[in-house]
Amino acid sequence: MTISVTPFDGFCGFRPLEQIASFLTYVPELRSMIGEDEADKFIKAVSSTADSTDPDVVSKNKAALKSLFAALMTSSDSSIKELTSSLAASAASSPNTFGGPEFGGKDLADLIVRLDSQFPQDIGLFCALFLNYITLSPGEAIFLQANDPHAYLSGDIIECMAASDNVVRAGFTPKFKDVKNLVEMLTYSYAPIEAQKMKPIPWEKGDGNGTSILYDPPIEEFAVVKTELPAGGKENFKPVEGPSVVIVTEGSGSIAVGSKKEALTKGLVFFVGATAELKIEAGEDGVVAFRAFCELN
Repeated sequence: MTISVTPFDGFCGFRPLEQIASFLTYVPELRSMIGEDEADKFIKAVSSTADSTDPDVVSKNKAALKSLFAALMTSSDSSIKELTSSLAASAASSPNTFGGPEFGGKDLADLIVRLDSQFPQDIGLFCALFLNYITLSPGEAIFLQANDPHAYLSGDIIECMAASDNVVRAGFTPKFKDVKNLVEMLTYSYAPIEAQKMKPIPWEKGDGNGTSILYDPPIEEFAVVKTELPAGGKENFKPVEGPSVVIVTEGSGSIAVGSKKEALTKGLVFFVGATAELKIEAGEDGVVAFRAFCELN
């Protein structure tokens, strides 16, 4: 889960299929990279089924998306170098029409040009046409299912994740790119970006005055609370049936569990044991803190 601390942008999950099909029609570099036969096969396969919720149809659409994405990610080095340069040049020269009339335009063109300046001739440039592009304002959040592709492009975030034994990379990195494993492990779920945005709610274990909001993803492993107190503000929290980690991102004050009280300043991290009653008080410049926790049944 990603909660924005500053203005943030990145990629999150696969775009709706009709968007990818549109780019295959209007971006010649993408058709060349994929191959004409593979591109036409995908467009034909999803042309009338992109919005279907029938499980069998969705399964077939995911298989078509996997085949298309595999064709992209296994392109030759020579094709990647030539066509990424051409793609960036097209975006720079015709920004208003780049990507087609429905899903393209100047914003997409500017993104392509920016990414090419940071990672020239990188296959990730074409992934921008496959993955949802998202911008978040401070406090907005997205949840990423396991084995869904994502990339953080700019901005500061609070990130919380379940225990993981791997990070598989394929683009926008100088580190090892494990394309084969990535292609095989992805879920190939596709949906509008709005489906992955989260809506925080007031946290029932706070004082109820609206200073603490809960980001609760559809999994059991964790949830995150954001507490924002004005100068001199305070909040008492009821016990949580599991451990917590608190990180302070702004301001100063104090944090207390029972009779133990510690100074609280930006950048500090605290562990709070299960069933402990917690109290946070803000100093003269207020405080913003995030608390990740897991309630054990």
